[in-house]
Amino acid sequence: MPQTDWVIDADTHITEPPDTWSARLPAKFRDRAPRVVHDPKWDFDVWKIGDGAAPVPVGHTAVAGWPEPFPAAPRTFGEVPPAAYDAKARLAYMDSIGVWAMALYPNVGGFGNESFLKLGDQELMLACVRAYNDFLLDWIEPDPRRFIPICATPFWDPKESAREIERCAALGHRGILFTGEPNRFGQPVLGDRFWDPLWSAAQETGLPVSFHIGSGSLTEEFSPERIAAYGIRAVNARTAVSLFLENGKQLAELLLSGVLARFPKLRVVSVESGIGFIPFILEATDYAFEYSRVRDERPEFEMKPSEYFARQVYGCYFFEELAPQRLLDRIGVDNVLFETDYPHPVCLYGNVREKIDAGLAGQSAETRRKLLFENAAKLYGVAAPDRPWSVNASGSSGPNVAS
Repeated sequence: MPQTDWVIDADTHITEPPDTWSARLPAKFRDRAPRVVHDPKWDFDVWKIGDGAAPVPVGHTAVAGWPEPFPAAPRTFGEVPPAAYDAKARLAYMDSIGVWAMALYPNVGGFGNESFLKLGDQELMLACVRAYNDFLLDWIEPDPRRFIPICATPFWDPKESAREIERCAALGHRGILFTGEPNRFGQPVLGDRFWDPLWSAAQETGLPVSFHIGSGSLTEEFSPERIAAYGIRAVNARTAVSLFLENGKQLAELLLSGVLARFPKLRVVSVESGIGFIPFILEATDYAFEYSRVRDERPEFEMKPSEYFARQVYGCYFFEELAPQRLLDRIGVDNVLFETDYPHPVCLYGNVREKIDAGLAGQSAETRRKLLFENAAKLYGVAAPDRPWSVNASGSSGPNVAS
């Protein structure tokens, strides 16, 4: 694929503006809305949710282009680069790197919407989910063609989740965010029939379900003991790798849960976790499946786990070079999406096109088109661009555009 072809980015985040909830919740809830406050101890703006703050300060969700290395970050919302929170600035950044469309994920509610559980009030929790989903549609108004809104779910209530999925699908959302580890929050395991209303709604609306890394608990990864022993930067690096592999466990659970067999048109995306581990997961689950003679007690399995993956599951890669060069025949070129994770600490930034070319060196034009555009366009219903992409006059796609 020529350097100047458009790309679809399957995972980015919005740094939510301070009025995201206060401007949209019913009046009776506004005094309890998630809100931004300044933490004098750490000198950071943080989101206050219920009686506690979200685990990550506002600025740590938008470190792309920050002049100092992580954990340095914007201390206030005012220091956050506009492309992290403003759609028009985001579109300008997208144009600079040749990204036609971006999938949009949250920060404040958590990568599986688990932060809303802190509110402790079912009605308020649901209202916060709905307000966030409405915010997403407001946010993409400058050009809805080029954004892929992924709706939040009140996952603690599968029937309400089904209703919210149906509402959001009718309004224009194109995907569903759900935790890959509901049991971490006192809920039934992934394969329990308790979740069938959610899977059914996803299948009927045609919206894929996303398991984003970190949809379990992040706080235990950043334990004081680890930070004291390793330092914050090593802990951050270790946490990133740990979260990638955690999605591998979630994938194995999904493949052995029977969910994909019961809902053959359901599609699931493992987001931000990479793809290098997928061949091992598929080989291991197939071997364990046959060795354990799972079909003897689970007659709904008509295929091996790897075959359900091929039919219904996608993985996303960003920094990897080995996997997209050497492992696509084991994963499937129709089952891989490209992402940048902008503007998070491990995202691609200032090197997007370079990483694309390094990861796909030697691959055919057809393979590049599938991974970089066609697979995501088909999955999320993204229309073809109405114009070619060209590098700006300076040939730069670097930090100045998004800052």
